[in-house]
Amino acid sequence: MPRTARVVVPEVSLHIVQRGHGRHDCFFEEGDYAAYLGYLREFAMRFGCSVHAYCLMTNHVHLLLTPHVPDACGLAMKYTAQHYSNRINKRLQRSGTLWEGRYYSCLVPVERYALACYRYIELNPVEAAMVKHPADYRWSSYASNVQANNAGFLRPHPAYEALGQDPATRASAYVELFDVPLERSLVDEIRKATRGGYLLGAERKPRGRPPSERKIGTVPI
Repeated sequence: MPRTARVVVPEVSLHIVQRGHGRHDCFFEEGDYAAYLGYLREFAMRFGCSVHAYCLMTNHVHLLLTPHVPDACGLAMKYTAQHYSNRINKRLQRSGTLWEGRYYSCLVPVERYALACYRYIELNPVEAAMVKHPADYRWSSYASNVQANNAGFLRPHPAYEALGQDPATRASAYVELFDVPLERSLVDEIRKATRGGYLLGAERKPRGRPPSERKIGTVPI
């Protein structure tokens, strides 16, 4: 069955998930996490992507980014994955692919969903019962996003910037977002849209041709 083509629209954000091959680990020590972030920073900047949020789990990666040209996302993800895989294979003296054949993604069109994706991504370690609060997990963007003076490579999404008129106000408002649990229905919606590769928040129609008529007994209605 042919794969559904990814939809990428310049200046429209994407939530991305890339998993280890066979859901096996892709990070093995702290230096691996740091190396991946270094490659992500390099290639996102080179190809024209703004990274807003990330979380590096042991066997998968979550990203929220905005491509500024049509092929920016694909190139940034390709080169980050390739360079990181080469590093791991060389260090561990292994061969073969480290990642699944392709990453999953969905378009994130409006501010409500962008902030939900921020929270969904940075709450992943909490959801996995690895930590009690996102501040306790080192390899996510939470620590950077709650700082008033973020000197890292992250770039704030317009939805984040709309949280306040100055950096301190925005950071404070962002912290408060995590005082309220993310709605389960919204979590499910993000997961389904990402897995299915469609617009987050769009109403989905059933696949297949609808029946031309329904019957009760022998009488069509």
